[in-house]
Amino acid sequence: MTELLTPDICVIGAGTAGLVTAAGASQLGASTVLIEADRMGGDCLNTGCVPSKALLAAAHAATAYRRAAAFGLTQAPPRVDFAKVMAHVQGVIAAVAPNDSQARFEGLEVRVLRSRARFTGPQEVATGDLRIRARRFVIATGSAPAVPAVPGLAGLPYLTNETIFDLESLPEHLLVMGGGPVGCELAQAFRRLGAQVSLVEMASLLPKDDPEPVALLRRALLKDGIALYEGHKVLAAEAAGAGIALTLEAGAGQHRLEGSHLLVAAGRQPRVADLGLEAAGIAHSPKGIEVDGRLRTTNRRVFAIGDVVGGPQFTHLAAYHAGIVIRNALFRLPSKADLSALPWVTYTDPEVAHVGLSEAAARAQGPVRLLRWPLAENDRAQAEHLEHGAIKLVVTPGGRILGADIVAPGAGEMIHLWTLAVKERLKLGAVAGMIAPYPTLAEIGKRAATNFFIPKLFNDRSRRLVRLLLRLG
Repeated sequence: MTELLTPDICVIGAGTAGLVTAAGASQLGASTVLIEADRMGGDCLNTGCVPSKALLAAAHAATAYRRAAAFGLTQAPPRVDFAKVMAHVQGVIAAVAPNDSQARFEGLEVRVLRSRARFTGPQEVATGDLRIRARRFVIATGSAPAVPAVPGLAGLPYLTNETIFDLESLPEHLLVMGGGPVGCELAQAFRRLGAQVSLVEMASLLPKDDPEPVALLRRALLKDGIALYEGHKVLAAEAAGAGIALTLEAGAGQHRLEGSHLLVAAGRQPRVADLGLEAAGIAHSPKGIEVDGRLRTTNRRVFAIGDVVGGPQFTHLAAYHAGIVIRNALFRLPSKADLSALPWVTYTDPEVAHVGLSEAAARAQGPVRLLRWPLAENDRAQAEHLEHGAIKLVVTPGGRILGADIVAPGAGEMIHLWTLAVKERLKLGAVAGMIAPYPTLAEIGKRAATNFFIPKLFNDRSRRLVRLLLRLG
């Protein structure tokens, strides 16, 4: 006989969005059921953020060896043991996994069900031999790699972020299809670990970022030896001996590009299939589940959060969504998601970070001022032989901070200040007036902010005032 469960809240999906929701709800006293058919921790832990950053850390270490001569250190180039690199990656996953484990959540008094869930009606979900009739449901099923409809691709052994961390040997020549964050990060990591890498992008690198920081990243990738094919469309894919060949088109010309492996990094697709959303009266499309500002679906008992709603797809946004749902579902507060100060970072070297309005978006709303400061004029950067980087601030004529773009090592750490500034609608005086520790890379932000006031301070009027005051004694 089928058992009926009646929790306060039922969460479908144990990635970041689902885990944060389930943990918060249970600790606030709500009876909670969490359903996950695959691995606990979802994409971020198993095939996304955690393994990619572990691989990037290994690549950074290899690059530090190669750059040692600039500091007067003589040593042989690094010998990359790729099997041990991947063991390091899996070790990092294993170290983080207990935080997302079934045992931990059961310790938080969450009932964890390891099976697939499907809505059978507006108020009920079936999973395994159970029926669940909850007060509120939360869909947090995440996203999967999007695979473009390139002729011949489906029959090839291509890689995605879900399979590339299972490689046992270093690719001889990795072809990367897609110049977004995943494509750029993994292209640079594999190049620095010794693979030949060619990156193909139909538009330009990081198309959602400001062209100025992207230009600096492009220079860094080219210096690493990555072959970039921007503005190239992939017309077809086929086997080429033991490898793969792509037919590329740029303008009126076509050419063939061969490699040993192919990584498809062409974006993400929300996981909406086989959830029974129609039975629950939940509007959706291949672009994701339709939600309002409070993250409610068209079925007001059901919320959807994280990658499954489409739009920006970041782990930190998924966690933020969870907080919005908890306030709405448990405290009955009409809390709405506000993405005006949503930061994002591409973890290449240098990193590319953004928050707030881009220059183009800000200009569409009215007049703006732009403030810049290059990393090359930073003392700490000189000490560390850092070449590529800058900060660009977008502000109103009165000095309110609208947005920031940073390209620099550690840009993801530097963007915190500017995220707060955008969120709290701060003016540049707040940053220009703070005492910044010296020498730090983040000083570039204070220098850029200070530039806003220089024309007002060092002018003929100020000089006349100073001379008058000096004459008065």
